[in-house]
Amino acid sequence: MSETNPDRASDGFESVLRERLAGLKPLRLELIDDSAKHAGHQGAKGGGGHYRLLIVSDAFSGKPTLSRHRLVYDALGELMRSKIHALSIQSIAPEEAQ
Repeated sequence: MSETNPDRASDGFESVLRERLAGLKPLRLELIDDSAKHAGHQGAKGGGGHYRLLIVSDAFSGKPTLSRHRLVYDALGELMRSKIHALSIQSIAPEEAQ
C-alpha cells in the first residue's frame, strides 16, 4: 500500500479489512478511500467512510455478482454499519482477472 496516495485507506483500516476478508483468501485486495469526494453528503455525516474495494478470490468462482457481494458483506459484518457508509465492490474470480 502506498502512503503517497491520499486516496488509499489508512494502514490501520486496511489491516482490519484484510483480517475480516481473510476467510475469502484474497489473491489481491485493494481499498480506495473516496470519503473526501463525499464531504457534505448526508451519509458522510454518520461517520462511515466511502470506499472502493477490488478483491480477487477463488471464493467467487462460479458465483453471480450478488452472491459475491454477500460474501464480502458477511465477512465485513458490523463494519458495514459503522466504519463503512458506502462500499463499491469489484469482486473477481482469478480466471476473470486480467
